[in-house]
Amino acid sequence: MPMQAHEIEALLRESFPDAEIEVGGSDGVHMSALVVDESFRGQNRVQQQRAVYAALKGKMDGPDGELHALALTTRAPE
Repeated sequence: MPMQAHEIEALLRESFPDAEIEVGGSDGVHMSALVVDESFRGQNRVQQQRAVYAALKGKMDGPDGELHALALTTRAPE
């Protein structure tokens, strides 16, 4: 079952409660997300993205994942 933007945002909020989060996309399968959080400071992009994927709690895992593609932008606040 496809995921809606508000569901993705809710999962991300659990791990990043103070983050700036923007989730886009309308088909529920191919989505985009911007996550700006202080916890990313000092981390490289791969570390940041792994933290976001962990927050999605397996929703992108394997061919049966609810979320097929997520264009992800992560960074620490400026």
